[in-house]
Amino acid sequence: MANFVYLVGDSAAREVFLIDPAWQIDTIFKIAQKEDLKITGALVTHAHYDHCNGLDELLERTDVPIYVNADEVDFTKSLGERGGTLFGQFPASNTKKVRSGDSVKIGGIDLTFIHTPGHTPGSQCFTVGNRLISGDTLFIRGCGRSDLPGGDPEKLYESLTQKLMKLPDDTILYPGHDYSDAPTSKMKDEKIKNPYLMCTTLNSFLGLVGAGGKGL
Repeated sequence: MANFVYLVGDSAAREVFLIDPAWQIDTIFKIAQKEDLKITGALVTHAHYDHCNGLDELLERTDVPIYVNADEVDFTKSLGERGGTLFGQFPASNTKKVRSGDSVKIGGIDLTFIHTPGHTPGSQCFTVGNRLISGDTLFIRGCGRSDLPGGDPEKLYESLTQKLMKLPDDTILYPGHDYSDAPTSKMKDEKIKNPYLMCTTLNSFLGLVGAGGKGL
């Protein structure tokens, strides 16, 4: 699936959160151990299975809080078994519901939540200093699809133009999938080179995505 899984936190305190715990949790813990990092929490950009299929294994290894947007938690509950293999479920005992503008400390580092619906109802991005972890809302030269259950191209357009486009030009983008020839990009470049961000009207955006988009 070419997913990116991130460890983000305080290099001095050696404390990190795991972003989108999916795929090879054992390898992630080996890396953390090698780098003398303690995983003290997890953050989920959205509930698609390819971004959270490692939750059970993570919680078997360590009892940590899982931070999920409140709308995403409610949406997956409403789906129940209809979510099938596309959506994961979140254990109530560990799940912390968050909303746009909330923040959490990882050691001495502040991480802020940005609710960016469109790919799913509760998709969220995270900012840490001048870095943006965007999940499947924004890719390098692309954006997430909006034709899956819970997707909404109009809300995706609003999330891109009214939230992410307003971030400073020097913000470094860390996407949820490796769909480009580089792992990161500056928002300055995305604003002038990403065709989805270059749409000046909702209609032009809808025509470009075809009510779909790119990737999972």
